[in-house]
Amino acid sequence: MCLECGCGRPGPTKIDGKPVDGHVHDHDHGHDHPHEHEHPHEHEHDHGHEHPHREIEVHQSIFAANDRQAERNRGTFLALNLLVLNAVSSPGSGKTTLLAKTIERLSPALRTGVVVGDLETDNDARRLRTTGAPVVQISTGTLCHLDAEMVSKAAAKLPLRELDVLVVENVGNLVCPAEFDLGENLRIALLSVTEGEDKPLKYPPLFRGADAVLVTKTDLSGPCEFDRGAALENLRRVNPKARVFELSAKSGAGMGAWCDFLRESRAALAASR
Repeated sequence: MCLECGCGRPGPTKIDGKPVDGHVHDHDHGHDHPHEHEHPHEHEHDHGHEHPHREIEVHQSIFAANDRQAERNRGTFLALNLLVLNAVSSPGSGKTTLLAKTIERLSPALRTGVVVGDLETDNDARRLRTTGAPVVQISTGTLCHLDAEMVSKAAAKLPLRELDVLVVENVGNLVCPAEFDLGENLRIALLSVTEGEDKPLKYPPLFRGADAVLVTKTDLSGPCEFDRGAALENLRRVNPKARVFELSAKSGAGMGAWCDFLRESRAALAASR
């Protein structure tokens, strides 16, 4: 999957414009490396008997290294009493506008920091900094998702001890980000009314793994002829346990319930410690 979308050919990853070391991937390169070693002597030993051959299969998840880093991230965030969100959606679903409005509503009671992932540009990071929140930008080059090591390095540049909530705005993509644990407490999937009602059925891994689903841009439901009933039914079919919030960051409709959910989640995290 990642080999087709660009992850097999990683470009330079940058955090706030500065190159960083490679990220965690255990992907096969998908091609053979020729090795032609010349030996100065020949081996023609005939022992007169055959050696039995045994084939041993070693199975290891290609996500093993990422998962180990994710657990380290989770332990760090827990020690700091941080509620961490991994926000995932397609491009143009309204993540950045939603996050800006969310930060404003949570402030000053809950202090929020953001890690932003994009292939190029720091446009979203600059927009979010206008809220007064500390923001770190990850530019992934050709990579279509963030991984746990990227998040660890970026989060280290934030004043984590001064924060209550950390939001990771993942790269706009409905496929690969669903596979990578970042060490978050909650995975948040966005479904814009402009995308259609069938996205949960077309991209089930993302919506199946979500703790909450935000149906965004509801102020455009009429012009887009969005079938609300079909969308909610599709979400229930894929993930009946996810909390669903229908909202519009532009009009403010539904934002109160969403922010209450975050306050409750942060309070539950603090109480659990």
